[in-house]
Amino acid sequence: MRLFFSLTALLIITLLGCSSNSSQLADTIIINANIESVDKEVKDISAIAIKEGRILQTGDQSSLEKYRGETTTIIDAKNSFLMPGFIEGHGHFSGLGKSLIKLNLLKSPNWQTIVKQVEEKVKVAKPGEWIEGRGWHQEKWNEALDKNISGYPYHYDLSEVSPDNPVILYHASGHGLFANEKAMALAGVNKETPSPSGGTIVKDIGGNPIGVFEERAMTSIRSAYNEYLATIPEEELLAQWHEGLVLAQKECLAKGITSFQDAGSSFQEIEGYTQLAEAGKLDLRLWAMIRHSYEDMKGNLSGFPILNAGNHFFTARSIKSEVDGALGAFGAWLLKPYADKDNFHGQNTTDIKEVQRIAGLAREHDLQLCVHAIGDRANRVVLDLYESEYNKVEDSGNMRWRIEHAQHLDPVDIPRFASLGVIASMQGIHCTSDAPFVVKRLGEQRAKYGAYPWRSLIDAGALVANGTDAPVEDVDPIPSFYASVTRKRADSGLEFFPEQRMTRMEAIHSYTLGNAFAAFEENDKGSITEGKLADFVLLDKDLRSCTDAEILETKVLMTIVNGQIKYQQDF
Repeated sequence: MRLFFSLTALLIITLLGCSSNSSQLADTIIINANIESVDKEVKDISAIAIKEGRILQTGDQSSLEKYRGETTTIIDAKNSFLMPGFIEGHGHFSGLGKSLIKLNLLKSPNWQTIVKQVEEKVKVAKPGEWIEGRGWHQEKWNEALDKNISGYPYHYDLSEVSPDNPVILYHASGHGLFANEKAMALAGVNKETPSPSGGTIVKDIGGNPIGVFEERAMTSIRSAYNEYLATIPEEELLAQWHEGLVLAQKECLAKGITSFQDAGSSFQEIEGYTQLAEAGKLDLRLWAMIRHSYEDMKGNLSGFPILNAGNHFFTARSIKSEVDGALGAFGAWLLKPYADKDNFHGQNTTDIKEVQRIAGLAREHDLQLCVHAIGDRANRVVLDLYESEYNKVEDSGNMRWRIEHAQHLDPVDIPRFASLGVIASMQGIHCTSDAPFVVKRLGEQRAKYGAYPWRSLIDAGALVANGTDAPVEDVDPIPSFYASVTRKRADSGLEFFPEQRMTRMEAIHSYTLGNAFAAFEENDKGSITEGKLADFVLLDKDLRSCTDAEILETKVLMTIVNGQIKYQQDF
């Protein structure tokens, strides 16, 4: 009898031991990796054990062998460079999807190429169908126009190739658009139509609209386009939206992006993202800012913030607003006039009282506020507003309100970011993309000391986040990283005040843990730390030590989200 109980006890202990060991077995172990953890406490590791979408433990292959079981997947990194997945810190997710369906003009070298692209689209378009595109930038064309106003073309060529199909082509910045004659007629725009407050209908010397609409002036054309969209069945529009999201996900994952911070989503989009996350249909993690007027949001924020829906695949905890436009479209709001536009200070696109009311909503509902500001006056106004709002809160030390872009600053305002705890949510690629025309717009002194001043902000103690503002720029983090550490254009080698560049590790931080912190997600993302989400990118170059030229040659070998391979190429 005693022997029976002893054997039984031994069996129970053995079974319990097996059960305990089984519960600690990893789903996946990555070995032979050259790892940058972005965690100062985690160094000299070459292997990662993953369980249920999170990092179980880090170390080397031998130390993690205890977590290996019969069903554990082993990924051999072959000494490639592994780091936390890139976090896109400011982009437009549905806009990126749309850009992959509609005409993409980002790489169109000149106006005539764009006209040809529209002409080809007209050949397959239905009668009356609107032709939509985005990405043109008059300052980046390789051919000068014989007839132009501030570098903008006249609509005649476009109207000639598309007489019956209205055309709406958004500026790369999203802060201007081009319309053909048909679109303007449908919108009721003519010689007598005045420019609205906060926007400009660009006209020739005779007062005739040339087809360019800046900032708030875009409303008339967009309203006509929305009337057209209202004639399309809702299920067809929803199918197009879903198609765009699928394409946007594939684009991001192929470029090593594991999380995407969306800079402005409607209630309808947020509802759709939440449903997709909860149904397990998102392959990368989305984080969104609510984008509506004060009146539309007032009384409609009771369900916010939405945190970590669908196992940390969707969060909406911020509100987006704006106070000015973009430098390329003369919309940045400046303290002194543009150097290339006499007595013009840019546009205040949203009344400051409206932004103040939105700030009040953010405080009341414990939501982060993210305000678009590009010009030095716009940034000062937002910093003043934030300081005023912070003074109304007992503990404002962790509000983490953001200024989106923060591109052009008066040097006296730079220390205020750190002293107030305001996050500078900037985009590295904007610096070199805009470099050819910044001095022309601002003059040498303002450009040298206040344009994209990353070094000055970081040295002052501010957090600089990073991204691309896709589809304003290509969502690819690699060119943006290159711009951040070199401030050189990849095509011409033009160097834009290199004294303001980041170090390699600062740039990596800005694209990982910095962006995670800017979204209140540093406990789950941004570094390779035990317990955090298993989101990684594997690259064929070590971004810490490869040459500048090699940065641009870097290829994404694998993108892992939640411990699962979402993109892979042979290596």
